Amino acid sequence: DARLKGTVYRIRGSIPTSSYLQLPRTGTQSLGLAGRYLYLLFKPMPHKHFVVHLDVTTEENQVVRISFSSLFKEFKSTATWLQFPFVCGAAKGSAYDRAARASRRDLMGAAPADVRWTCLVLDLHSILSLYLNRRYSHLKSIKLCSNLLVKNLCTSDLVFDPGVTFSEARQANLACRGVAPMPREMAFPVPKGEKWHDLYDYIRFPSEGSKLLYDSIQKSCPGPVAVSEDPVCQLPQPVALTKAVRDRLSLIHQITSPKAVSALWKR
Repeated sequence: DARLKGTVYRIRGSIPTSSYLQLPRTGTQSLGLAGRYLYLLFKPMPHKHFVVHLDVTTEENQVVRISFSSLFKEFKSTATWLQFPFVCGAAKGSAYDRAARASRRDLMGAAPADVRWTCLVLDLHSILSLYLNRRYSHLKSIKLCSNLLVKNLCTSDLVFDPGVTFSEARQANLACRGVAPMPREMAFPVPKGEKWHDLYDYIRFPSEGSKLLYDSIQKSCPGPVAVSEDPVCQLPQPVALTKAVRDRLSLIHQITSPKAVSALWKR
């Protein structure tokens, strides 16, 4: 990809279940990636739907599937499967962006023509804890289904901030707080004079490990978590999100009903 200055994997097909990239190749193998945060650099194909499946293993050795897709209209859950709707974003100031501001429900569905590259950060530890009251062990496998462009993915216990340079991170001593600039192999290029958040989307989900999703989805990166046994929960300063991204998070807040989450905790 000339714009991203690197290799991009294109996954396309009319049926997501039959057009996909799976890591590792067989179900008997495991990635064994224990990092708390999954980072996925991807871009949905315009006017198409996509699906991503993550199989994670709990400390009780139970496999739970976490899926997100533009096909999903609402949040659904069972003891072994969590399904989250994904709301695609468009370039700032585009016709799609302006229409979405008037009616956020218009954001649902297939990706717009000028959909943006996204850095999606999934806090696997918090997702299992909040929705199923289980403890995360490791990422077993990932299945990237059509229709997607994928630059890279990784797991880490660090919170990567794409808007911070290596020199700024050293000056602010962010490492002691579990924060780091985005690794070069995971970075999107930013032309001189431009700002990262004006070009790409940064979505962190859920946004705070110590609170339920519906109480914190509109916050990007809060301060240190009050109650936690995990030092990784020391989180960075807020990442400045654009209004378009905040609107998308607000819509996801509405879709992932608090009643559904509360029902899970009452079981």
